[in-house]
Amino acid sequence: MGEAEEVWRKETVPRVMVIVSMSLRQRDVFSLLLVSPWCYRSLLAQSTLWKALDLREMNKVGEKLISALSLPRYCGIKDINLEFAQDIGDGHLVHVTTKFSGSLQCLEYLNLNGCQRITDAGVQAVAYACPKLKAFSIYWNVRITDTSVKHLVKFCKDITTLNLSGCKNISDQSLYLIAENFKALDELNLTRCIKLTDVGLRRILVNCLHLRSLNLYALSSFTDNAYRELSSLKHLRFLDLCGAQNLTDGGLSHISACKDLISLNLTWCVLVTDVGMVAIAEGCRSLELLSLFGIVGVTDNCLENLSVSCSRTLTTLDVNGCVGIKRRTRGELLRLFPNLLCLKVHS
Repeated sequence: MGEAEEVWRKETVPRVMVIVSMSLRQRDVFSLLLVSPWCYRSLLAQSTLWKALDLREMNKVGEKLISALSLPRYCGIKDINLEFAQDIGDGHLVHVTTKFSGSLQCLEYLNLNGCQRITDAGVQAVAYACPKLKAFSIYWNVRITDTSVKHLVKFCKDITTLNLSGCKNISDQSLYLIAENFKALDELNLTRCIKLTDVGLRRILVNCLHLRSLNLYALSSFTDNAYRELSSLKHLRFLDLCGAQNLTDGGLSHISACKDLISLNLTWCVLVTDVGMVAIAEGCRSLELLSLFGIVGVTDNCLENLSVSCSRTLTTLDVNGCVGIKRRTRGELLRLFPNLLCLKVHS
């Protein structure tokens, strides 16, 4: 083997693999480790590659998590994604947080979405071992309770993104804890947390004033008594109120104070009329996405008012089922909103 070929094999190829690895999924990077001993060493030397661990939708994730965290390269890991890892349970989390607690001290992002075997005990282990968590997501888990939130607020003081979507055993007690301890919260998802009431939501809205994203999808029990406090959220950009059956034009008038709002989902907000939408048009002049799906109380007048303020910004508009809006063909909507790209939010 010539000297040039040797340089190519030992130096050039590994450098190319390092460059390529930056744009690959982590599971593909694992394959590159097997190309050659030189690629293996070059890739291991790139510490940024091993700050994240993506095991989402894999099989035997519990075993793989334990195996990965036992490797020196994952010391100081910042991001772990276990989304829809059906087999992972409390035992795995207790094991890794006990045996590899040093490696988890810098963990900032943890995704446990769809990990339905995890209970409060697993969350407690995570919270205790990961004090620097900034984002915690545990969508679609009906086993955790307010106890999990108690652990999070006790040990993880820096959380700014919290996803409790589908955690149906979460109550107002959790909202009180969040409001008092996570005042710098940036994103909150409470989709289908059906035990929540106006009292808990109001506590969030008057304390977490830095919220930019709030998801209240499929929560029909809230009323304007809580929605009026949305006017306090001056930085709010994303708001999902799909299915807010008690939201009236009065509540919308308060939401119109959220001047930075770019995404507003009002699907099936059946009490809304042109009056409330005119207020939105006058206050929220940067809207990019708006869904009015299924609202029969709005008419062409609401779109005309919106076109005055949002004609250049709106790119997604869903007025399907809005029988009061007569001029809603694609061409008619494009005349009002020339930058529209999408006419359907809900399929």
